Amino acid sequence: MDELAEFKAEVREWLEVNCPPSMRTPMPEAEACWGGRNAKYKKPDSKLWMDRMASRGWTTPTWPKEYGGGGLTKKQNKILQRELGRINARPALQSFGIWMLGPALLQYGNETQKQQHLPKIVRGEIRWCQGYSEPGAGSDLAGLQTKATLTGDHYLVNGSKIWTSYANYADWIFCLVRTDPEASKHDGISFLLIDMDDPGVSTKPIQLISGVSPFCETFLEDVSVPKENLVGGLNKGWTVAKTLLQHERDMIGGIGGQGIKRKVEDYAKDYLGEVVGKLADPVLRDKLAQYNMDARAFKSQGSRFQAELKTGSAPGAISSAFKYYGSELNKRKYEILLECMGSQALGWEGEGFSNRELSTTREWLRSKANSIEGGTSEVQLNIIAKRILGLPD
Repeated sequence: MDELAEFKAEVREWLEVNCPPSMRTPMPEAEACWGGRNAKYKKPDSKLWMDRMASRGWTTPTWPKEYGGGGLTKKQNKILQRELGRINARPALQSFGIWMLGPALLQYGNETQKQQHLPKIVRGEIRWCQGYSEPGAGSDLAGLQTKATLTGDHYLVNGSKIWTSYANYADWIFCLVRTDPEASKHDGISFLLIDMDDPGVSTKPIQLISGVSPFCETFLEDVSVPKENLVGGLNKGWTVAKTLLQHERDMIGGIGGQGIKRKVEDYAKDYLGEVVGKLADPVLRDKLAQYNMDARAFKSQGSRFQAELKTGSAPGAISSAFKYYGSELNKRKYEILLECMGSQALGWEGEGFSNRELSTTREWLRSKANSIEGGTSEVQLNIIAKRILGLPD
C-alpha cells in the first residue's frame, strides 16, 4: 500500500470514529459553526466536531503545522475533502479568519502575529470580521477616511465602517485605516488588527430586506490599538488589502457552485411534479438546463482554480472573474427556485407556507447582495477588463 492509500485508510477510519452522526446531516444556516469567545452551539456535537477536527489541524488542512494547521499536501487534502464528502460531513468551522485573514497573515504577518492569531483561528477560539467599507467609500475602497494616529506605543483610531459582516458576534476585526493623510489615497493606508472588546468599539446591526441582519455598522471612537498590531508595515495596507480581497472574492464566488443546498431538480419535482428534462413549460425547461450546464462548467473551472491556489500561488485577477460569475449564477439559481415554487414563493410568515418555502424566499432576497459584497460586480468587470483582457482604462 502506497503512502496516499495509507493516508486515505487512516482518514476514513478516523472520520468513522470521530464524526458524530448528527454532523453527517444537511446543515441549516442557523447551525453553522463559527466559533469565537462567546460562541453558542445549537448542537453540542457541533463544538465536539470542531474540536476534533481542529486537534488534527483539519479545519485548515494545508496550513503549516507550526501554526496549528494540518500540514497536508495538495493530494492529501484532496483525499480528506473527498472522504468528508463521502460521509456528508458538515463543515467543522466557518471562519473569516480561515478564508481571508489567515492567508494574509501567512503572507504578510510577522512571526509573533502568526503565533498569536493563527492557532486560535484553527481552533475556532476567535471569530473575526472585516473592517473595509465605509459610509463615504463603498466601491472606492481606497477613499476610506478612518484615521489611525500613532501616539507613543499605540495607534488612536477614529472612524466608522459599514457592511461589516457579523461584527456584532466577532471578537476581533481586521481593519483598513488611514495613517498618512498627506499621501496618495492608496499609499497612506495601513492594516490593523483590533480587539472588538476594546473601549470605543461599538456595532449596530443593519436589517436587510430579507429580514435578517448579517451586516453591521461599526464605530471606532478613540480606540487604542498597540502598534504591534500593524500588519505588513506602515502605509503598506493596500498591498495586504488587495491580497485579502482576492481570497474573499474566491470565497464569495464559490457560492455559485453550491447546488447541494437548494437543488433546482428537487424543486421542479416537488412543486411541478415533473422531472427537469420533461418539464411541460419549454421556457422553464430551457432555464433549468442552461443553469445546470453553467453550474457544472463553473464547478469544473472552480476546481482548476482551487488546484492552482494549492500550488502556493496567490489568487490574482482571475478571482474577480470567479466572484462575478459565482454571484450571478447564485442569483439565477434562486430566480429559478422561485419560479418553480410559483405562488408558494409569495409567503413571508404565517400558515400555508413551509419552512423551506419561507427560507427560500428570504435567501432569494439575500442573494441580491452577492453582487455587492466583496466588491461590486461593476468593480469586478473593470478588473477583468484591465488585468485579464488588457483593455485600456
